[in-house]
Amino acid sequence: MANVIADRIEVVSDDITRLDVTMIVNAANSSLLGGGGVDGAIHRAAGPGLLEECRTLGGCPTGGVRMTGGHRLKARHVLHAVGPVHRDGRSGEPGLLRSCYEEALRLAHEHQAESVAFPCISTGVYGYPKDEACRIATDAVIAWLESHEYPRRVVFCCFGEADARLYRDRLAAIGA
Repeated sequence: MANVIADRIEVVSDDITRLDVTMIVNAANSSLLGGGGVDGAIHRAAGPGLLEECRTLGGCPTGGVRMTGGHRLKARHVLHAVGPVHRDGRSGEPGLLRSCYEEALRLAHEHQAESVAFPCISTGVYGYPKDEACRIATDAVIAWLESHEYPRRVVFCCFGEADARLYRDRLAAIGA
């Protein structure tokens, strides 16, 4: 991969709600009304205005993404991505997970977002194997960046250092 693409990708171990980026992606459930993990953390940090705005959206299907304002977050927007629950890996989960990344990137591109940060979608209570989710995420992001100007920077924001190492190792292995 060209260094130009590699220079646009960053991996951090941090709290996604504290990142100074244009957009953050929320690993949401289909109701978009908050939950546990990163979803709950984003709703708490953004304040009650986020929940009020999410109530107007009517939910979101698995694999889809909806956009709201960032409310009390540093990020101007939240992209709510509904990842799949991992069953057996043969029930459409890979395509649905990839769709979360592609749809979020499409919205970031449409709004000429300078930066977007992704959590590890579906790897918490939804049970997606972390190594497979990492491969899908990195492949989708790299393919997007190879043919699009926006977002200019993508951050994989991992909750722990072990997950961050998984992403760094994957990117190094594919030359990113």
